[in-house]
Amino acid sequence: MSEATLTKSLGVKRLGRSYPFLFSFVGAAVIFAVTLVVNSFNGAGPILTAALTFGAFTVVVGLGQMFVITTGPGNIDLSVPSTIAFAGAVAMKLMEGQDGLILLGLAAALGVGLGVGAFNYLLIRALKIPPIIATLSSSFIIQSLAIAYGRGLMVKPPPLLAEIATGRVAGLPIVALVALVLSIVMAVVLHRTIYGRSVAAIGQNIRAAGLAGVRVDRVRLATYVLSAMLAALCGTLLAGFSGGASLNMGEEYLLASIAVVVVGGSAVAGGASNVSGIWGAALFLTLLVTMLNTFGVGAGVRQLLTGLIIIAVITLAGGGKGRRH
Repeated sequence: MSEATLTKSLGVKRLGRSYPFLFSFVGAAVIFAVTLVVNSFNGAGPILTAALTFGAFTVVVGLGQMFVITTGPGNIDLSVPSTIAFAGAVAMKLMEGQDGLILLGLAAALGVGLGVGAFNYLLIRALKIPPIIATLSSSFIIQSLAIAYGRGLMVKPPPLLAEIATGRVAGLPIVALVALVLSIVMAVVLHRTIYGRSVAAIGQNIRAAGLAGVRVDRVRLATYVLSAMLAALCGTLLAGFSGGASLNMGEEYLLASIAVVVVGGSAVAGGASNVSGIWGAALFLTLLVTMLNTFGVGAGVRQLLTGLIIIAVITLAGGGKGRRH
């Protein structure tokens, strides 16, 4: 490798560490441009609108996963897909297709999330089970509950919920605006509250955080509850978007919720998060699927290429070791 090439490579990695969100947005822009070229510059508006819509759902679950991953190595929530399915089924059944019951259904869905998050941390704390095993185990239980509760469930969402999930304001998807507001709130929570600073402190050094007075168990419990409640919210919105709840509607968000956190610039080892990068990563992944579909790539090859491209972006970004923004 020449000196000039080495210098350029080091410069790119340094840029990635300074601005960890940058590569996700650059990647999304490049893929969008390639897709437009392939389509002879037709359909730019619909492609972008679709990316914002589907990306918004990934952002919602990604925000919760981000808080969990920020608490340190090994912390991850694999119960996201089953929580989405179960909460969506509960919300739809209680709403009964009536606008007047939306708040009741939403409250019930968030209650499901609260219960799932508390159960996850109970397994982690009381039984000393590693988070990846605990949340994977609980996901099977939750999925069983979703099957028992939602089997044969054919309830359409209330018209207002369907409008929120599929409608637009000034050309922008309403669900994307909801996700944007939620992102701003989560950024404030992460960087401007005692809880948010405690999450980062635990991720940087859990023992030092405890010695500094951080109530580690309470913070970690709240983090798993937050992740599950955001997954439950996503499930409710997805049910509204899809015309009803289904048992497999959360499957694609297992890896997607993790990928947007890592590609978006949050540190894999914890302690450093990046809310803005989640948006870039969500758009990147959504547009990537669109581009590969445009090329007529099969599902197997599409997954392989997606994985390779994600690895490349993470490498260029300096291994996902970001600085909080």
